[in-house]
Amino acid sequence: MTETATRTAYDAVAVLYADTFRNVLDDLPLDRSLLTAFAELVRPGPVADLGCGPGHLTAFLHALGVDVSGIDLSPGMIAQARADHPHLRFAEGSMRSLDLPDAALAGVLAWYSIIHMAPPELPAVFTELHRVLAPGGHLFLAFQSSGEGGPEAFDHKVALAYRWPIDDIAALTREAGFTEVARFLRRPSEIERFPAGNLIVRKP
Repeated sequence: MTETATRTAYDAVAVLYADTFRNVLDDLPLDRSLLTAFAELVRPGPVADLGCGPGHLTAFLHALGVDVSGIDLSPGMIAQARADHPHLRFAEGSMRSLDLPDAALAGVLAWYSIIHMAPPELPAVFTELHRVLAPGGHLFLAFQSSGEGGPEAFDHKVALAYRWPIDDIAALTREAGFTEVARFLRRPSEIERFPAGNLIVRKP
C-alpha cells in the first residue's frame, strides 16, 4: 500500500482512532511492562516514536522520564496527538526517510507501524532506523505475528497490513546491522485477532 493511501486512510479515522486507543494500555499490563523496560534502556533519550498515531505511547514514555517526540505519516493523527498532549513534540514524517541526522537517537519505538509496509520495503526501512540510532541505541518493534511461512497480508480495519513471523523480522533487523536483545510473543487480547510480536534490538 502506498504512503499516500495509508495517510489518507488514517486521516479519515483519526478522531475515532484516538478515542478508541487513548487508554488501550490500561488493559495490557504486559505491553506496559515491555515499554517500561524499553524506557529504562533508552532513558533519558532522545527517542522517536515512529507511527505515533494520537501520541498515547509518546506520552507514556514521557511520563517515564524519556525525552521523546512523535512522528507520524498522517496529519490528522498529528493533530490529535497535539490536541491530547500539547506539552509534547509531534511532527509529520515517514520512517522511510527521516528528517534526522545520523546517530541522533538513543531509541526508536515502532509500535505496530511497520505493518503497513509492503514486505520488500522493510529492509530499507530498517537500514534507515539503523542510520538514525547512535551506537548502543535500541529499536523496539511491535507487530501482529504469524506462524512460519513468511509475511501474511490481513484485513486491517484501516489500511492493508502484514503480519510477520518474529524470526523473519529478527532476521531482517540482523541484516540491517542490529543485534537482538529480547523478543516476546503474546497471545491476542480480547480486542485482538492475532498474537503480538515484540522485538528489541540494539545498534552495536
